[in-house]
This record gives sequence, C-alpha cells and structure tokens, in this order.
Amino acid sequence: MRIPHDDGPEEESPRRKRKAATKPEARSTPAPKGAGRVVEPSAEEPAERGANTEIRPQTFDEYIGQAALKRKLAIFVAAAKGRGEPLDHTLVHGPPGLGKTTMAHILANELGVQLHLTSGPAIEHKGILAGHLTALGTRDVLFIDEIHRLSPTVEESLYAAMEDGRIDLPVGEGSQARTINIDLAPFTLIGATTRTAMLSGPLRDRFQIIEGIELYGDDELALIVERTAAILGMAISVAGAQEIGRRSRGTPRIANRLTRRVRDFAQVDGLVEITEKSASVALDTLGIDEEGLDANDRRLLTMIIGGFDGGPVGVEALAASLGEPRDTLESVYEPFLLQRGFLLRTSRGRVATGKAAAHLGLRLPPGAVGAQTGLKI
Repeated sequence: MRIPHDDGPEEESPRRKRKAATKPEARSTPAPKGAGRVVEPSAEEPAERGANTEIRPQTFDEYIGQAALKRKLAIFVAAAKGRGEPLDHTLVHGPPGLGKTTMAHILANELGVQLHLTSGPAIEHKGILAGHLTALGTRDVLFIDEIHRLSPTVEESLYAAMEDGRIDLPVGEGSQARTINIDLAPFTLIGATTRTAMLSGPLRDRFQIIEGIELYGDDELALIVERTAAILGMAISVAGAQEIGRRSRGTPRIANRLTRRVRDFAQVDGLVEITEKSASVALDTLGIDEEGLDANDRRLLTMIIGGFDGGPVGVEALAASLGEPRDTLESVYEPFLLQRGFLLRTSRGRVATGKAAAHLGLRLPPGAVGAQTGLKI
C-alpha cells in the first residue's frame, strides 16, 4: 500500500495503469498452511450455509442420540461455566462420521467461547502449533481432528501447553540458541481420533475427559433423517425415514448423505414427499442393499467366503487381496460389519459369519469357523 506524500498523490505510470486494469477487483488471500478455522459460537459461515452448517446441530438439545454421553458432557460444561474455568481437555474417539467434530462445535457453543479447528496432519511443526495456541482467547476451544497423526515433536510441545499453559520455542542456532517460554491463555483442547490405539500413552493421559461415540441405532438415524429432510425442505414419511436410517451403517454422516441423494431422486421424479417405496428404489439404485451394505462391504465379505473359505484370514492378507489400506478396513468397513454380525474378529483373523453368507446368497464351506455356534472371540 502506497502512503501519499504531503505534496499530493504520485502519478501512476502507464505500465502500472495497464496492470491495474487487468487486476481482479478482489482476490482472496490463501490461508497460511496449517491454519485452523475460527468459528464464532453465535454465527454461521456463509460459505457453509446449505452444506453442513445448517444440518449440524448447535446445542445438546438438537443433538440426536448418544444420550449417556450428552448427559455427562452437559454436567462437565455446567460445572466449568459455574467455576468460570475452561472445560478440561477432552478426547473424543469413535469411527468416522459419528459426530466428533459436531460435538466440538456443541461444546464451544454451550461454553459460549470461540472454536478453533485444525487437524493433526496440518500441524507440521512447532511454529504452526504455536500460532494456533497463541491465537486462543481465554477459555477458547482448540479442536484437533485426527490427533493421533501429530508428529512426535509437535506432540511433545503440546504436553507443556496442556499441563502448564505455556509453549517453549527454540530461537537461534548453535551457541546462540535459546528457548523462549510463551504463556498461553487458559484453554480447552478437544482431540478427536478414529484410532485410539495409535495415541501415545503420555498424550492420552493428559486428557482429563475421555469419551467414545458409538454407532447409532436405526431409530436414532431415522430421527436424524427426518431432521435433515426438514432442513433440506423435503417432506418425508416416517417409513421413508426409517428406510434410509436402516441403510445408513449406523453413521449420521452417511444418513445425511443418503438423505440428500434420495431427495434428488424424489425431486427429479416430481414427488412432494419421500416415501418408503421411493427411498427403497433410490437406495437400491445407489447400490445400498436392505442391510445397509454397499459394494465394498459385499466385496470384502465375498473375498473372505470365496477366497479364504470363510476365514479366519489376517487383516494384512485381506487388505492386500482387496487392494485397500489396512486402516480403511479397520476404521471404515469393519465397525459396521462387526456390529451387525456379518464379521467376526478372532485371535487368528477375520471370519465371515453364516449371516453374511446367507445375505450374499453364498455358502460357507463345511466346517468353516463362521458357521460354528457358540464361537468365543
């Protein structure tokens, strides 16, 4: 920016005028690498309206399901507010799509503070972490998604911030090197992870509140579908919501996604309401069967039954056969298949059950482990 002199404005050169003429009127400045997003508790971001912001619950009362978890967190929030202190550092774990980020939004809203969002892979070094921590106001919430993916160096820097309210930064090199201690405002760290076992013991022990989010029941998902459909402006019958909820793999994120897609089918067909029949036809077209299994689920079970005689098969061998990362099998596919009784985990590996074979129209080989009754896992 040019500062005008007292003797009047400086005349621009023709070359500069040509550049100015071709320059866009407004250009957004990209955020620094690793920077988190700040969400005001009482405001929605216009860029997200119509996407996830309107659908995402903002209070405990709007949040459907997880009744025991909500009850405990509501007590912790009320106690912290009553003392005028930040909420204790909180770790939330569970499979993807169950609402860990949503719970962070709700906690910040209920506390009446700002929420700062980032993720473990985005915090590449101590400087980025220091930028997030020093930007926090008193009692603000810093949410780190996939916190188990923090590098060891960054994780160690986080220890002092969580316990002592400071961060230590090295300055200079060689004999001139020294460490600067930066005091931080009292804050709450909320970490989310899909892989609790990958968290180091020292980091896990520094969280005072550790809670898990479980897969949802079909009735809870049906209520979520009804709420989402209302926000999207599409009427839906109770049976239609139950049909979508039943096929949503116990996951609200999938329920919301399927509701949007079924809404598209209904709109194109000129329907004013999503019925059980229209929902079923749309979901069949999307490849989601009546048990909620998609093409990848069926391929996994078919591989175990046809390729490994029903199992047991080690997860590494199964991942290699499917061409999928082990993490994807363990965190995306297996939780739902285990919950619904299509898959078993044994000390020797994964086993497809008789229920899975019957659903796929296949037969387990005689003597297959999954066909045995009273199997101990």
